[in-house]
Amino acid sequence: MAAPSFDVSGKRVLVTGGRGGLGLAVGEAFKGAGAQVTLADMAPAPATKDGFDHVVIDVCDTAAVQRLADATPSLDVLVQFAGKIGRVKEYEVETFQHIVDVHLVGSLRFATAFRTKLAASRGCIINVGSMYSLFGSPHAPAYGAAKAGLVQLTKSLALAWAKDGIRVNAVAPGWFKTELTRPGRENPEFFRKVSERLPDGRWSEPDELGGIVVYLASPAARAITGVTIPVDGGYSAS
Repeated sequence: MAAPSFDVSGKRVLVTGGRGGLGLAVGEAFKGAGAQVTLADMAPAPATKDGFDHVVIDVCDTAAVQRLADATPSLDVLVQFAGKIGRVKEYEVETFQHIVDVHLVGSLRFATAFRTKLAASRGCIINVGSMYSLFGSPHAPAYGAAKAGLVQLTKSLALAWAKDGIRVNAVAPGWFKTELTRPGRENPEFFRKVSERLPDGRWSEPDELGGIVVYLASPAARAITGVTIPVDGGYSAS
C-alpha cells in the first residue's frame, strides 16, 4: 500500500480574505508547500513583491467575482476567508444583511463562479467557519448566523457537487491572535473567560491553522468531504 500523499506542490490556490491574519497565514502555508497562491481581498496589493499574486475584489460584487472566474485559467483549491464583523450594530437589519452577504452569500458567489474550474481539476473548496458556527454569539448575531449557515452550505455543496469530483469542507478556527480578536484579547474579563476554557490556556498563533487547510487540499484527504473541523485548541471539547 502506498504512503499517503500530502503533496500540494503546483496546485493553483485562491484565498479570499487573503490579506487578513488567518487568510495570509494559510496563503503562506500553501506557498511554503509549493502551491501557486493568489490572494483576493478588498485591501490593495502590497507595493513590494511577496511571492503571491494579488486580486482586489469585493466578494459582494457578483459581476466582479464572475469576471475573476472567467479570467482565471484553472483552479485547484478555493479557500474562503473573506469576512467582516460589525459587533453591536449587527442587530440593525441593514448591518445584519451586509455581514451575512459577505460571509455566507459571498462564499456561495465564489463557489458557484469557480465550480466549472474546480470540476475540471477535481479540486476542492475549504470554507472558514468559526467557534460561532457552534455557539451563540450575543455580541455578533449576524456573524454567528452567517458562520453557522456556512457549515450547512458546506454540507449541501459537498453532496450536490460530489458528482463533479469537487470536495467541500470547512474549518472552524477557535481563538487565534489576529486583528479580528484583538478587542476580545484587550478585554480582561473576556480574555480570562476564553483562556480558562482553553485546556492549555493558550490562544493560537495564525500559522497554526495552515496545516489542516493544506491537508484538506491534499490527496491524503480525498475521502473527506462535507465536514467542518474545529481548530480550536480544545475549546469546544470543554
